[in-house]
Amino acid sequence: MTTQALPCLIESLTVTSTALVGNRYGDPTVRTVPVILPPSYHREPSRRYPVIYVLASFVGAGYQLLNRSPLAESLDERIARLLAADPSLPEWITVLPDCFTALGGSQYVNSPILGRYADHLIREVVPLVDSNLRTLTDARHRAVCGRSSGGIGALWLAMNHPQVFSAVASHAGDGFFRITTPPELLKFVRRVRRYGGPEGALRTWIEAGKGPRPSDLFDVMTIFASAAAYSPDPSSPLGFALPVNLSDGTIDDEVFARWLRFDPVEICGEAPYRDALARQSLIFLDAGTRDEYYLDLAARKLASRLRSLGIAVTHEEFDDGHMNTSYRFDRSLPALARAIG
Repeated sequence: MTTQALPCLIESLTVTSTALVGNRYGDPTVRTVPVILPPSYHREPSRRYPVIYVLASFVGAGYQLLNRSPLAESLDERIARLLAADPSLPEWITVLPDCFTALGGSQYVNSPILGRYADHLIREVVPLVDSNLRTLTDARHRAVCGRSSGGIGALWLAMNHPQVFSAVASHAGDGFFRITTPPELLKFVRRVRRYGGPEGALRTWIEAGKGPRPSDLFDVMTIFASAAAYSPDPSSPLGFALPVNLSDGTIDDEVFARWLRFDPVEICGEAPYRDALARQSLIFLDAGTRDEYYLDLAARKLASRLRSLGIAVTHEEFDDGHMNTSYRFDRSLPALARAIG
């Protein structure tokens, strides 16, 4: 007999950010932060709840995870089903930050070009949630997860802020740049030629606004957004340095070295990051074995490195590609809830 799912409740908070003031593209400093409250939240007014922060993937924002469709579950519907299916599962509050930028995303780091998005989350969104909702405010009861760019963002925040997060899940998170990035840079070099160079490609994307845009620009923009996050250069025409020679596709080693300082595979063995990861009550990694960006190899490599450091990790693979894998939250969210509940 199937237990009928009680609906979760959706509310919104508003954050006025100082961390995002002065960003190059004029992205808004006032952001809406949707929250998913568990079914018991208003029935049990003295109860406090753990919190899971879910970071959107590239060209996404948290509120998109709530989109209604007759053919797919929204995140609140998914959570309601998971809770109904397993009465032993601790209830939790879900927070859906908006870290979208004009380039498609922020990678959830501090950048003088895009804005200080790590500070925005840690110093603005988390305190806002804790001051307005009945949360358990200790790091032991707070987790962060995401897919793709949201996955590496979740790892970055957990590695840098163990005083805030004690569990992390990364679904096909970016990483292992030495292997996964060069193929994308070769595609990038060819595609920006169609627009007369990177400036033309970037201008075409931004001028499209909310209108239609060439589909071949999506992967181009992942390089632009990553460069704005990982190798900003306010003095350059683009505002950032590219890690590739546009004439022949060779890697610019000096710029690429800056990117590697954000790669979990590269830095997880260093003392501050290693110690932060060792403090996590759960590290969950997965990726599809047909991932178009080879991020299954990134997850494998990170899992292997963590185990070699004596850090426990849950690593799973599944038969699918990179896109449309939100169903994997069925694996991570219950695991995170138990880790922080």
